[in-house]
Amino acid sequence: MFAHLDELVLTFLLSISPFGEARAGIPYAVLNDVHILLAFVVGLTANLLVFPVLTWLIDKFSSRFWRYRTYRKGVVSLSRRAKKSVGVHNQKYGFWGLMVFVMIPLPGTGAYIGTIAAHVLKIERKKAFLAISIGVIVSSVLMAVGSYLGNIGLELL
Repeated sequence: MFAHLDELVLTFLLSISPFGEARAGIPYAVLNDVHILLAFVVGLTANLLVFPVLTWLIDKFSSRFWRYRTYRKGVVSLSRRAKKSVGVHNQKYGFWGLMVFVMIPLPGTGAYIGTIAAHVLKIERKKAFLAISIGVIVSSVLMAVGSYLGNIGLELL
């Protein structure tokens, strides 16, 4: 059962990191011979934790550091970037736009920017969590299936 423990830990860490999310974690696990369902569950679970953890961090840091000019400038800069990444259409469509934005498995989209954008756009937390969760689930399914089929293709070479 613990044959792939190292790969599972790395899958979890890659999937919760802002640098890859489940888009990096799931393919890593599949390419290292972890069963696709286990890779999917670990990657998805880690990526779903991004919203509550990041929301909590945003709340804590903002309440403690907002009075400092450097912090405010950094937050404003990051907020502008998130708002620009999400785009006008996603701002207009709220829940649906956020969900589609998160589900597209491309760099610069995902749960981290989606969470920041939801905060900046003042989307209700329950709705934002649902939109981001659906987006993460769809994205993880796409990555799991793509990784599995890609791995089969590599084995056939």
